Amino acid sequence: MKSIKVILGLALLFVVNGCSNVSYSFSGTTIDYNTTKTISIANFINEIGSGPPNMAQTFTEGLKDYFQRRTKLQMVQNQGDLQFEGGISNYRVAPQAISSSGSSTRADGTGLMRLTITVQVVFNDTVNEEASFQRPFEFYADYDPSTTTLNAVEDDLVEEIFEALYFDIFQAAVAQW
Repeated sequence: MKSIKVILGLALLFVVNGCSNVSYSFSGTTIDYNTTKTISIANFINEIGSGPPNMAQTFTEGLKDYFQRRTKLQMVQNQGDLQFEGGISNYRVAPQAISSSGSSTRADGTGLMRLTITVQVVFNDTVNEEASFQRPFEFYADYDPSTTTLNAVEDDLVEEIFEALYFDIFQAAVAQW
């Protein structure tokens, strides 16, 4: 019985060792770290001028942090094996649902507001040109204007939206699901 466990363990070791040129991780990436070693993320710009004043910088630093936490790629200023650049192309607040006032003398109001942010991303994979893309990523978060204001929840909503955008960009660039 013990010898069977040893044989199975050795067989598993050989199988795992045979797959060593592509790294698989719990984050879902399939990066070949033998050929792809660096990443560069240029400063994203706020192309529309609305939203929090530091929104573009917050997005850029958050995207860098997201990749650093989930890959073994070295962050470089420019000319990385993987290169990102782009800008925030839309920041929109719009009503999503009407709320009845329940009164014939008072007007109905907005029951739900939605903040939507779109980021235009240019991704260049210098190792595998076919993986490169240029496309928008968009996500939203809702809030109830009857209980709060946009100013009170804006930072939390932007953070929530950015986390979803980081995930989507990461998946499109290095997980390719």
